[in-house]
Amino acid sequence: MSTEHGWTTTPITAELLRGFLDLEPTARGLLPHRLPAAARRQIPDEQLAMAEAQPSGVRLVLRTRATAIELDTLPTKRAHRGFPAPADGVYDLLVDGRLTDRATVAGGNVRTITDMVAQTSELSEGPVGTARFTGLPARDKDVEIWLPHTEITELVALRTDAPVEPVPDRGRRVWLHHGSSISHGSNATRPTAVWPALAAARGGVELINLGFGGGALLDPFTARAMRDTPADLISLKIGINIVNADAMRLRAFGPAVHGFLDTLREGHPTTPLLVVSPVLCPVQEDTPGPLAPDFSGGTLKFRATGDPAERAAGRLTLDVVRDELARIVGQRAADDPNLHHIDGRELYGEQDHAEFPLPDGIHPGPEGHHRIGENFARLAFGPDGPFATGTD
Repeated sequence: MSTEHGWTTTPITAELLRGFLDLEPTARGLLPHRLPAAARRQIPDEQLAMAEAQPSGVRLVLRTRATAIELDTLPTKRAHRGFPAPADGVYDLLVDGRLTDRATVAGGNVRTITDMVAQTSELSEGPVGTARFTGLPARDKDVEIWLPHTEITELVALRTDAPVEPVPDRGRRVWLHHGSSISHGSNATRPTAVWPALAAARGGVELINLGFGGGALLDPFTARAMRDTPADLISLKIGINIVNADAMRLRAFGPAVHGFLDTLREGHPTTPLLVVSPVLCPVQEDTPGPLAPDFSGGTLKFRATGDPAERAAGRLTLDVVRDELARIVGQRAADDPNLHHIDGRELYGEQDHAEFPLPDGIHPGPEGHHRIGENFARLAFGPDGPFATGTD
C-alpha cells in the first residue's frame, strides 16, 4: 500500500471483490470473470465469451473512512455497426447498503458487432479511464462499487483518501443465480437495477449473478461451474435462450434439464434449488425460433422466424418449455423436497406486459426489471417462499 499526493493506492485483490468466479491477470490489472477458466475453455461462441466477462453483479466491497474514491478501469464497450456508439456503463456506489452516487468511464475499447447471426466483431482499442466518487461521509462505512453490467471491465487501480480493508463476513446467505439476458440486465439502466440485484437487496443476500446474454443454454460447463461454487440458495431461469436459438427439440430438452439438475445436485445435494420458467414474451409464446434481429424501424427489435405448425414435431416455444419444466420439477420433487418451481409469468405476465411492454420485443425495460425483482423477492424470499429465512 503506497501513498502519493494524499491518495492511498490499494492493490485490488479477491478479498475486495464479490460476485465473480475467477480473476484473470491482464497487462494492466485484473479482469473479473463470471465463469472459471475451465468453463471458458469450452465456450463455443463469441457471444457467451463476451457476456460472461461483463461483470453483472460483480462489485468491490470496502470498509473505509475515505471521503473520495478513484477507480481506474479499462472498459470494453459493445456497439452495433451502423448505430450510435453505446452509452458509457454505469458504476453504482452504495454506502452501508444505500445507493449514494454513480459514475461512468469514458473511452476504453469498443467491440463492434458486425454480424449478430454470424457472431463476428471488430475491436478498437482505447485508453484507461477513471470512475470518481467524492463527498462520502467521513466515518467508518461499508462501500460497494457495482461494476457496469453492460461492458467488460478491467480493474487497473484503486485510490482513496483513507486506507481501506475488506468487509468482514456479515453472515448473509449466498444466492447463486443463472439465467439469460434478462437476468444479465438487458435494458436495465444501472447495475443495481438489474432484477437479480434488486431481488437480492430485498432478500438480504449476497448475489452471484450468472445471467448471460444469449447464454442460458443448459451448457454442461455452466452446470459444473455452479456445482463447484459455494452457495446457500440456487436458482435457474431457463428456456427462452433455447427457444431463441432453436437449439433443441423437445426430445433433447428434457434430458438436458435433468442432466443440468443432476450436476448441480452433485455439489449441492440439499440446497434450496428454484427452477423458473420464461417470463411472458409474446413473440415467442407460440412461435418457435430462431430469433432474428430487426433493424427496419431504426432501433433493434427481434422477431421469431419459426413455424408454429412444427410444434407437433418437437419444435420448442415458450409454452412448450414451461409445460416441460413444470413436469420435470414435479417429477423430481417427489424425491427432492428442496427443489421448487415458479412459472415465469408470475414474475412478468399479461398484466405486467400491459403496463410495461418489452421495448425491443424480448427484454423488459427498467420498470420491467423492477417488477420482476419485486415479484421474485416476494415469491422466493417471502415467508412462504423456497428462499425464506430458515429454509437452507
